Amino acid sequence: MASWQIDGQYMETCNCDFICPCIGTNLAARPTEGDCKVAIAMRIDKGQKDGVSLDGLAFIVLMLSPGPMADGNFTAGLIVDENADEAQTEAIRAIVLGEAGGPMEIMAPLVGEFAGIEKRPITFEMDGLNRRVTAGELIDQALEGAPSLVQEGEAMYLDNTAHPVSARLALANATHSRFHAFGIDWDDASGTRNGHFAPFSWTG
Repeated sequence: MASWQIDGQYMETCNCDFICPCIGTNLAARPTEGDCKVAIAMRIDKGQKDGVSLDGLAFIVLMLSPGPMADGNFTAGLIVDENADEAQTEAIRAIVLGEAGGPMEIMAPLVGEFAGIEKRPITFEMDGLNRRVTAGELIDQALEGAPSLVQEGEAMYLDNTAHPVSARLALANATHSRFHAFGIDWDDASGTRNGHFAPFSWTG
């Protein structure tokens, strides 16, 4: 029996051009800007770890990869919903760092520096193919799904990917991205950068 499970919704934007070269090359390609700055936002609709309820909480993993992601040496920081108590924050930390097993366990060796945890109010908005996430003054990112021409109201998807959140990712354009935390800074509103979103289900 799994000691933990979280289910909900995810979205991210990054500083790579649409479509991000990292996913299609299994993290081997050089990011568009040479490095990769990405904010992976996750809203837990239902979840628990070792009896600690995580229902309704959200968190964001902000990462900087100095080169191709497969080379590792990431700097990563964690932003946790300010409504999370100490036990809930620790549960999310253990899941994100791969200490509790699950999808992030395979990513843990790629992290060279864990820059710590910040607590902020996190909002996660969904409207059709649009998503927006904010975390106080640290994160404000939004995207618009790339619409399918064969399935009205649906985005185009990448499938069978090695992405740790979900194997199936909707394609999206970042409408804006503002990251200012853990020494990672990125501001863009060009509409040309990459985004993804998907439902997720993690267990460990």
